[in-house]
Amino acid sequence: MRTQSLLASAAAVTALLTGLTACGGDSPTTSGGNPLTGDGAIAGTGDGTGAGTGGGAAGTGDGGPHEGTLENPTKNGGVNGNAPKNGTAFQQLPKAGTMAAAARFINGFTPCEPVSRTPTGGKPSEGPDTAFGPAFSVTETGYCGRRGITTIVLIKDPKAFQTAFKAEVDAEKGSGNANSGIVVGQDFAMGSESSDAMSALLQPQAGLLMLNCHPDFDPPSGYRKEPALVKGCVLTDYYKD
Repeated sequence: MRTQSLLASAAAVTALLTGLTACGGDSPTTSGGNPLTGDGAIAGTGDGTGAGTGGGAAGTGDGGPHEGTLENPTKNGGVNGNAPKNGTAFQQLPKAGTMAAAARFINGFTPCEPVSRTPTGGKPSEGPDTAFGPAFSVTETGYCGRRGITTIVLIKDPKAFQTAFKAEVDAEKGSGNANSGIVVGQDFAMGSESSDAMSALLQPQAGLLMLNCHPDFDPPSGYRKEPALVKGCVLTDYYKD
């Protein structure tokens, strides 16, 4: 399966889409919204208090001039401070801006410290196109995690990323796990060898959603199924490995 071979093996610098493969867990999870800080600093909880572990409390920021604070994530507009309160599901997703900020945010919910350009036991990527190809509009790839390698990518054009992902899913002609996909923010995405890590990022306080483009996806009632940027894909808080 090309989608799996593209991203499922961390040793081959392809761990992002491991959500499409068996990861050893079967617990569906739910998600909700999350306020943001500025210039890559993302609050770790829905109330902006920035929950985190192991130095991963999000909201510490990268020092950008328009950055929010831990107490006031949307100060000076933040990254998403001016987003409409009734914006689309995609507009309400967290936004990172940098790999450091994305890793700090993820580490607030599942171990992701330190982040590296090289997967544990693997070789450095020769560039973002090594694993993804130019169609995915990936600008940077990072790796972290303890119980399984987690892959993070920064995305320049989210619609191009979703289009490329849908093309990979379509190429499988309905095979693969209909209840899985990629965990996404506005400008970053993550996947992991650990299903627990994937589930942790879909908790309500994290505010991320899963991009699912499988034609047979049909979650139980009560789970979100919001329009993505590409027709035929949805943003959901339902995930079952």
